[in-house]
Amino acid sequence: MRLFTIAACIVAADQISKYMVTICMQTGQSIVLIRDFLHITYVLNPGAAFGMLPYQTLFFVIITLLVIGFIIYYYRTVDNKYNLLRVALSLQLGGAIGNLIDRIIRDGYVVDFIDFKIWPPVFNLADSALVIGIGLFVIAFWSNPELRNERS
Repeated sequence: MRLFTIAACIVAADQISKYMVTICMQTGQSIVLIRDFLHITYVLNPGAAFGMLPYQTLFFVIITLLVIGFIIYYYRTVDNKYNLLRVALSLQLGGAIGNLIDRIIRDGYVVDFIDFKIWPPVFNLADSALVIGIGLFVIAFWSNPELRNERS
């Protein structure tokens, strides 16, 4: 059940933050939080990371559904003792669902708004959960020889 609890929290935070941005800002508008470092910038992204493959909504929906299915399946095969790996998968699931919801309800677009001026892409909480989840997955997998040997 931890899988769905963590994922639901990620989806809720992601969707609430995106909703707040869409009702309080105009597309393209930017609010300075820390000058030359962190802005809230409302962007509609029709693609993946860095805007790659724009307007390929059906492709992204299908891939995301496959990824969600794989995460759920893999989570069920991971022993309870691998807590970090299970948390990583939960974060990935929440991030995938958060962006999938956007693609479905916003005609293929994803709302992005976190804008670190020292790094080009604007992103959102779902993207953050995905990246953190992938990082934790790599750490959990490669720091545990027992787990690596199980999967070989």
